[in-house]
Amino acid sequence: MLLSWQASIPWLLAACIGVQAVTAPEGVRQIPLRSHSLSAEPPQPYLDSDMQSRYFEFGEDTIVRADQYIRLTSDMQGQSGWLFSRMPITATNWMIEIEFKIHGRGHLHGDGMAIWVTEERGKPGKVFGHTDNFNGLGIFLDTYKNSRPGVTFPYVMAMLGNSSVSYDKDHDGKDNELAGCSARGIRTGGTIPTKIRLTYYAESSLRVDLQYKGPDEWTECFETEAIKLPQTAYLGFSAETGELSDNHDIINVAAHNLHVRQNQGSSRSSKDQGGKARTKPYNPGGTKERGSWRWFFLKIVLFGIVVVGGYVGYTMYRTSKRSSRF
Repeated sequence: MLLSWQASIPWLLAACIGVQAVTAPEGVRQIPLRSHSLSAEPPQPYLDSDMQSRYFEFGEDTIVRADQYIRLTSDMQGQSGWLFSRMPITATNWMIEIEFKIHGRGHLHGDGMAIWVTEERGKPGKVFGHTDNFNGLGIFLDTYKNSRPGVTFPYVMAMLGNSSVSYDKDHDGKDNELAGCSARGIRTGGTIPTKIRLTYYAESSLRVDLQYKGPDEWTECFETEAIKLPQTAYLGFSAETGELSDNHDIINVAAHNLHVRQNQGSSRSSKDQGGKARTKPYNPGGTKERGSWRWFFLKIVLFGIVVVGGYVGYTMYRTSKRSSRF
């Protein structure tokens, strides 16, 4: 009986403080990030007694139903809304699990929603209701296909921005894609909780998993190699509708700091080397930008060599002609 009572302590504590149980990777200790978590229940409610949120702020067409959801857009044309943390994420490694719901009337719907880990926050724009040319990570849950032949929608896609790269909306971000997957079941009005889980290790990988086929049935969407995020990055959500519309609801957000044991880092690296092939990391404006400058200077040097060589050759030619006259 004593062993049973002791084993139940973690579950009793989780129930008392309202922390959603999230399975951490093996050998990793998870610490709740209350400043980046949300729930309809205390201690991280959508709204406090003053009808404000201590850790998050929202704007545009966002509606908060304190006991049910945060609705970024309603099933109406031409709406956009956003929800952003007031504080940046300070954890080096983290896991964020979001329960959401995309649903509406009719067979045609759009446009979709986004999850952000960016320097910018609370800035309305054309990328799923938030600003373009962002610096950081955007995860797009795109429910309307503009022009992406051979891809099944809804589509979940990651983009890494550096403040100068613009999202190609006309082609559903085809040239911006870091990694992605088709997820036909994420738009649903059914009873199965729809969730997305982001697991980020600063020196290792970003992994995105989805739950939409059944309760506690997770499907890997993609896993990338190491990517670098801004030192100051805020967690956010946004959505938009156009001529087509949907309800885009945030139900629950459970964020955790992942504390990795020292010997666990080497085991992760060895496991990754022997595992499946990773998606090639996308570094917009990084190595490519430096390479372009090097190529620019190289062209100048080559041009100078050609000009000097031509001048020397022409001088020698004139000298030889003068000599031949005498």
